Amino acid sequence: MFASLKDTDTSRMAVILDTGAVSRGSGEKRDREKEIRKKFIEQDFIETVILFPDNLFYNAAAPGIIMSLRKQKSKERKGKILLINASREFQKGKPKNYLGEENIKKIVDAYHNFKEIEKFSKIITIEEAREEDYNISPSRFIPLIDEEQYRPISEIKSDLEKLEEERKKVEERVGKILEKI
Repeated sequence: MFASLKDTDTSRMAVILDTGAVSRGSGEKRDREKEIRKKFIEQDFIETVILFPDNLFYNAAAPGIIMSLRKQKSKERKGKILLINASREFQKGKPKNYLGEENIKKIVDAYHNFKEIEKFSKIITIEEAREEDYNISPSRFIPLIDEEQYRPISEIKSDLEKLEEERKKVEERVGKILEKI
């Protein structure tokens, strides 16, 4: 399919793939997959990777991706890959989830405008893809969970001491109630 693309900046292709196509790379078959991905990245053919939610595609409960490819990227997109983590952009449905109008608009806006949106899309360079061993999974670059907030140990220790005092008081009250019975 890719070989049939013309060498123009308007010629593009999109393919739906398993999420492993942008991240796998251990074992003989997976190493070959990684080598293909590496060549596409190094030759600057991958324009966009969009990660979709679980249970969206028929015959598959797992999430999937759409990879957009171009032989000739526009000047402002050269050496860059747009990653979109749309794994939370869905409406719950039965039997399958689906993309609502707002979900579609958000994805299309990021894609067409090739822009970063916090916790949704990120533009990476070929060098960044190299640094991640050619793993270009959007979830690797766009985590959806907030960073954990750690409390100071002294604060935790103080809370535990208060809870221990409270536990002792409750235990005493329960003991007195049991004596009356």
